[in-house]
Amino acid sequence: MQAWQLQDAKNRLSEVIRQSHQAPQLITLRGKEEAVVLSFDDYKRLAQPKQSWLELMSAAPVEIHELDLQRSGDIGRSVDL
Repeated sequence: MQAWQLQDAKNRLSEVIRQSHQAPQLITLRGKEEAVVLSFDDYKRLAQPKQSWLELMSAAPVEIHELDLQRSGDIGRSVDL
């Protein structure tokens, strides 16, 4: 990730945007990390709503009734404390 001082980023905004298609661009202000410029495709990927558990399970390639959901009856090993 390339870092740009705010003043340089303002002066070379077109270049910052072009570079954001290769990798996110870090903007600093007085040496402190302040912002990141992303390509729009990266932004869309990150901003997508996450699937709920039900949606995720519904989209799974294995049917829910095919899963072995039985818990083991093993209580573990004994430990001397």
